Amino acid sequence: MSDERAYYLPLGRDGDHEHFTPTENTVSVWGDELQHGGPPIGLLTRALVRHEPDPTHEFSRITVDILGAIGLGENRVATTVLRPGRQICLVQAELSVRRDDGTFRPVARAQGWRLATDTTSAIEHYPAGSLAPGPQDLEGTIGFSGLGPLTGDWGTKGFVGTLEARMVPDDGGDGRRVWVRPLLPLVAGEQTTDIEKFFTVLDVANGVGSRLEFGKWSFMNTDTTVHLYRQPVGDWTGIDARMAVGPGGYGMTGAELFDESGAVARSAQTLLIRPFN
Repeated sequence: MSDERAYYLPLGRDGDHEHFTPTENTVSVWGDELQHGGPPIGLLTRALVRHEPDPTHEFSRITVDILGAIGLGENRVATTVLRPGRQICLVQAELSVRRDDGTFRPVARAQGWRLATDTTSAIEHYPAGSLAPGPQDLEGTIGFSGLGPLTGDWGTKGFVGTLEARMVPDDGGDGRRVWVRPLLPLVAGEQTTDIEKFFTVLDVANGVGSRLEFGKWSFMNTDTTVHLYRQPVGDWTGIDARMAVGPGGYGMTGAELFDESGAVARSAQTLLIRPFN
């Protein structure tokens, strides 16, 4: 596992598969042998948006399902069009990790609806306006240590320690709000696009929106679904997140997502909630 300053090192293509080495910058807060959800979501999004791109189409919804622990061995991604069409297209990308015996095990799958664009600016409307103050008006920190209750060693561990975060003052509501941006490229040697940056960081919403005490509870997400109103622009992603916890060991985190121009999307994550022993 390399420590090069990127999340993944490219290993080339083999038929339908692109191969990558995850670096230590992908490591999860939940375990040293696991990847945080953010970089794999970014890598799968990269696969979706770069597969047979059509400049007249944009992604309106991307869902990522976590099928198993995403390890630090060699990763490969395969992408296919499930439903071609001039107006509506469904694209799928699957991430697999190499096992000790050389075979690959699927660990995550993304599906994205890609729609033909049209002009609807005359009726443009969003459920949330903007996230203020913006990142330029706030003090920043590396990782999440010291930002409200988001403290402890996990606040700068692995992937989280590669993010710049700027906490938005509490508005008295149930959620928490933060601006965040990745400080590393997704894949070494290439330019990360704005939508790839956006999807790389948005997985942290479940931590930002948590009211649970870190160290006493784990809350790993099994999936992330993002409905886009428009395509994100710029380095910064604003997150206004809140967690709901039910009585049966599961819940969800919902978040409004922003760029510096205003609302971009809404996300939802299913959470498996357990006490630490």
